[in-house]
Amino acid sequence: MEALPVLAALWLTLWSLALFLLMGRDKRLARLGARRVPEKRLFLLAAVGGAVGGLIGMYVFHHKTKHASFILGFRALALVQAAALIYLFVRFM
Repeated sequence: MEALPVLAALWLTLWSLALFLLMGRDKRLARLGARRVPEKRLFLLAAVGGAVGGLIGMYVFHHKTKHASFILGFRALALVQAAALIYLFVRFM
């Protein structure tokens, strides 16, 4: 069971990287006036594990920083995901 926390950390890292990159892409599309990434997709990726990457992407790319739903939602999801990861490391390591 010691692999579980490591796998969870890898899961969160990969989804965070994916959402970080998608936030950058969506910002670029916004500047070009092109078709954007749906907000539901951004939240879905945050919910499955990418909240930290999404939160970092918001501030690195200055994207969605005026949307309270993104600020509060991504922060809440990041806290839940971090708490779950800490629990797994304490419980199984």
